[in-house]
Amino acid sequence: MLYLRSILLGVLSLITLTVSSLGQDGTLNGSAVPTPVPFESDRYRIGLQDTIEVQVFGQPQLSQRVRVNANGTINLFRLPEPLIAVCKTERELANDIADAYRKDYLRNPEVNVTTVEQFSQSYSVIGAVEKPAAYFITRRLRLLELLAIAGGPSKEAGSGVLVARRANASVCDPRNANDDDDDEGLTLMSYKLRDILENRVDLVMRAGDTVSVLPADVVFVYGNVNKQGQVTMREPITLTQALASAEGLKPATKKDEVRVFRQKPGEAERIEMTFNLKDIDSGKVRDPFLEPNDIVAVSEDKAKSILNAIGRSLTQGVGTIFYRVTP
Repeated sequence: MLYLRSILLGVLSLITLTVSSLGQDGTLNGSAVPTPVPFESDRYRIGLQDTIEVQVFGQPQLSQRVRVNANGTINLFRLPEPLIAVCKTERELANDIADAYRKDYLRNPEVNVTTVEQFSQSYSVIGAVEKPAAYFITRRLRLLELLAIAGGPSKEAGSGVLVARRANASVCDPRNANDDDDDEGLTLMSYKLRDILENRVDLVMRAGDTVSVLPADVVFVYGNVNKQGQVTMREPITLTQALASAEGLKPATKKDEVRVFRQKPGEAERIEMTFNLKDIDSGKVRDPFLEPNDIVAVSEDKAKSILNAIGRSLTQGVGTIFYRVTP
C-alpha cells in the first residue's frame, strides 16, 4: 500500500508542479502553452436544477438569473414560450435565446450565458480515501484523476475498487440513447487499485458514478444466507469458507447451483461459474478459491438483479460532504 500511495503522490506532485509553473500569461517556463480546444461533446452541458445567468447586451432589463425547470426548460422575460436548456452548452443556449428574441423583439441581440451553479455533474467517492465526498466537477475526467481529487487511498485501503454506474446517469450522453436498462439499472465494475494507480485502467467517468475504494479485499455473498453482504478476505478464502462467514445457508436452500460472478479484467462484463455444494462437501469437486470482488449468489435471481442490489448498497453509502472542483 505504501508503494501505491507513492505512485499517487507522484501524480499529485506532477499536477501541482505543472499548475504552479504557469504564469499569469499562460506560459510554462517562458514558453507559450497551447490552449486545447475541447470537443463539443466534452464541454459542460446544462443540467436539471442548474442556475444560469443570461446577459443580453444593451438590454439590462432582459438580463436575469434563472434555474432550469424540472422539465429541462427555462422561462425568460418577454418570451412567450419556455426554451429547452438541458443538455445544451452555454454557447448553444445563448444562440437559441438570441434567435428567440430576434424573432419578435430585438433586431440583432447579443446574448451570453453562464452557468453559475452546476448541480448535474456529480461524482461520489466513498470508502478508504482521504476525502470521501460527492464532487461537482465541470469537465470530463478519468478514474485516476477522481481518486487524486479525493486525496488518494488512505492507509486502510485494500486492493479493490468498485465503480457503480447508473444506466440513466447522463441523459445527454448519446451512448445512453439505446440503453434498455430500467431506471434502477446499475453497472458494477471492479478494478485492482494497483492497475488504476499505474494507469493500466483508463476509465472515463460519467456523471452520477460512485467509486468505492474498499477498505480491505472482500467478496460479496448474496441470497439465501443468514447474513448477506461483504466478507473480508484477510487471507485466501474458498467458496465454502465465504458461505460460513455469511453464517451459513438458510433452511431448504438449494445447494446444487451456487453461482460465482467474476469480472473480466478491465471490463464491465462478468463471467458466471456454477458449483454444486454437495459435490464439494463429498470431495468430488475441489473447493474453489475466490478472488477479490467475486460475487457469490445463493439465489435464483437474475445476474442483473444481484448486481443492482449490490450497487444500490454502495450508492447508499455516499456521504453528505460536497466539493466543487473547477477546471
